[in-house]
Amino acid sequence: MTLTCQDIQALKPVIVLVGPTAIGKSRVAIEMAKELGTEVLTADSRQVYRGMDIGTDKPTIAERQGIPHQLIDLVDPDQHFNVGDFRRHAVQEIARLHQQGTVPLIAGGTGLYIRAVLRGLWSGPTADWTFRHRLTQEAKEKGEGFLYQELMKVDPQLAKQLHPRDHVKIQRGLEVFHLLGTPLSQSHQRHGFQEILYPSFMVGLTMERESLYKRIEARVELEIAKGLLQETQELLTRGFSRTLRSMTGLGYRQFSGYLAGEYSYDEAVCLLKRDTRHFAKRQMTWFRKEPSIHWQHIDEDEPSGQVANRVLVLFREFLSNLKRSDSVKPPNTVLTPCESSS
Repeated sequence: MTLTCQDIQALKPVIVLVGPTAIGKSRVAIEMAKELGTEVLTADSRQVYRGMDIGTDKPTIAERQGIPHQLIDLVDPDQHFNVGDFRRHAVQEIARLHQQGTVPLIAGGTGLYIRAVLRGLWSGPTADWTFRHRLTQEAKEKGEGFLYQELMKVDPQLAKQLHPRDHVKIQRGLEVFHLLGTPLSQSHQRHGFQEILYPSFMVGLTMERESLYKRIEARVELEIAKGLLQETQELLTRGFSRTLRSMTGLGYRQFSGYLAGEYSYDEAVCLLKRDTRHFAKRQMTWFRKEPSIHWQHIDEDEPSGQVANRVLVLFREFLSNLKRSDSVKPPNTVLTPCESSS
């Protein structure tokens, strides 16, 4: 079956590649984009910040191998950016690619961003910055776990889904309860994230835990060798406070603590490796709850191109079924390039 530009424009399919940090999503996505003749739409809540390159493992120009990467470098580290902002940007990029007759390829590890793009987003109240400032002050005065305990009182269902140090989501839960008088978890349940905006094919990458942890160790060591400490120092020197949401990300948080004299360099490195392992575990917990993910187990030394080929075989089968449901045609889907409109 040949899938034409007109088919893509009509059917509007999307392919999504997810998985934990350090598993190699970026490299696989680049190989897939080459075959599909498309661009990579990055779903990463940290790579949206300009000047935060090493700590977010943002692919360099050379590493992108000529493949355009969208949805990165959108805002400065001190600018507010949330899932709604990401969704607006992503929907525009997806519409542009569909109009060109190209299949959008979303790749990343921020599950909420991906869910919002594919299944809609509950439209909640706008931020109450006065209330958030008060929460921040209370957290400083009463200790690390105070806000989490407060959330447990008003929205235990949401609290059980969050890490006790996920300050952004904890504050949002308290804020919504403060503004609406009802738990955020109830609003999410009513919304259900069931809008189904695009026929999407989601693939998750997984590997043995010890192999993933070895990749995480190697990732951290490489980031340090590239200058993660210097990048953190430069951001602080430019006036970006370590309390900013952007600066609480992996790498920046740990090295900001070291630069503030809170612990030694070796302790900062150990904390970064430990926290990255914990983060990968939370990512997998999130994605395992997502429906319809086609999991692909990869070996530690498996080439990215080989993984990409396996994923694309499954995606072309998905496209065949999608087209067949629209009009019965023979199998063997082939993507045909669009003719230039110029």
